[in-house]
Amino acid sequence: MKYIIEHLPERKLVGKRLKMTFADNKTGELWKSFMPRCNEIQNAVGTTRYSLQNYKPGFFDLVNPLAVFEKWATVEVTDFNDVPPEMETFVLPEGLYAVFHYKGSSASAEQVFHYIFGTWLPASDYLLDDRPHFEILGEKYKNCDPDSEEDICIPIKPKN
Repeated sequence: MKYIIEHLPERKLVGKRLKMTFADNKTGELWKSFMPRCNEIQNAVGTTRYSLQNYKPGFFDLVNPLAVFEKWATVEVTDFNDVPPEMETFVLPEGLYAVFHYKGSSASAEQVFHYIFGTWLPASDYLLDDRPHFEILGEKYKNCDPDSEEDICIPIKPKN
């Protein structure tokens, strides 16, 4: 799987969030509530969507499918003026990321994350950093389509 190490800038995001677990994944519910209202966001930067996971510190120390995290469905905005009702703001901090270009159905994404966290990360010169994880869902993103493309952004820091 192709990846690059990249320092990504801070982004201002507007969207909706839900608390969930891996065992009780509510991603579909979140996006179904967000997508019909996307056009209400007046100051969006393009049409790219961001799927963001905000984990508590130590979330990945022990694998627990019942551990709660926040998932966001968002778009990038120029500023936080005119945020639609029932939507929230999130500042995605700048930082170093391993950016994996994934082509395939979102239904197969679990295997990709197993590779990233189980194979790539332990063998790399990096550790997981305590910042949000996110996926960039651009024009080529088609959800369950095997030709869908997205960038998976994993926050990292050097081991030494």
